[in-house]
Amino acid sequence: MSVPLWLWIATVGGLLALIALDLVIVDRKPHEVTTGEAARWVIFYIAVAVAFGVGVWVFAGHDFGVQFFTGYITEYSLSVDNLFIFMIIMTSFKVPAIHQHRVLLIGILLALAMRSVFIAVGAALIAQFVWVFFLFGAVLVWTAVSMVRNKDEEEEYEENALTRWVRKLFPVTEEWHGHKSFVKKDGKRWITPMFLVIVAIGSADLLFAVDSIPAIFGITQEAFLVFTANAFALMGLRQLYFLLGGLVTKLVYLSYGLAVILAFIGAKLFLHALHEYHVVPDWLDINNWVSLGVIVVVLTVTTVASLAKAKKLEAAERESSISS
Repeated sequence: MSVPLWLWIATVGGLLALIALDLVIVDRKPHEVTTGEAARWVIFYIAVAVAFGVGVWVFAGHDFGVQFFTGYITEYSLSVDNLFIFMIIMTSFKVPAIHQHRVLLIGILLALAMRSVFIAVGAALIAQFVWVFFLFGAVLVWTAVSMVRNKDEEEEYEENALTRWVRKLFPVTEEWHGHKSFVKKDGKRWITPMFLVIVAIGSADLLFAVDSIPAIFGITQEAFLVFTANAFALMGLRQLYFLLGGLVTKLVYLSYGLAVILAFIGAKLFLHALHEYHVVPDWLDINNWVSLGVIVVVLTVTTVASLAKAKKLEAAERESSISS
């Protein structure tokens, strides 16, 4: 896929324009994002991503179009699983509801900037070394096993090394100062909890890239598609956070579904590497239509099963409260 420099510039410019629009409309007056507002923005971002994918399909061919949509769905699905961690971080830092949108926006922008470096390095490695597919495949399989093994463990937020380092480097105010990240007290510059939670969100999302970047490279090796699929998934993630809210905790089987998807993509990477070394026949190299079908089916089944389970548990709780 040949992507001229002007198209890269236009794409990045378009994404920055969307972010600016979001800042002007949503963040101009800090407020608690309502469910209806979040739903409209989620639909908007999905529509923009679909329009972009259709453009890829029309101008670059159906194969690249399928790669984009498969990568976008995968990245968005992995992001949903990470929303629970964001909720824990927000609760831990006691972020006021009116500032949560700004925290997510800036934190995710930082994560996207850092992910871009990962994508550039990954694309360069894949272009030079076939064995990198084995490494990425192993990372995905290991992550899939870890997700299943740790499913029942209690999720608790512990500050990562970067957040602890920032806390040691700067004095942190106890109270919030609106949406300010820095304030001056007694002639000394302090950081506020706003700055610290942005670092926490951005660095947490960067850790999530350990599985999401290899996953999308298992779907497409085109850096342009990897970047745009990540960008659209992350940009829509903020509003999804406010739309889903507590619903995320009801998706009890989502981790199992994502584990299946990661294991499947990991196996696909192994087979692709073996195919490149001419060890396996051509028919064992899984095509993108099969990948898209598997991902959609697994996500549909796990979502329906999760909601059915949640409904059954709610019914049981109602019966228990009535009988008592």
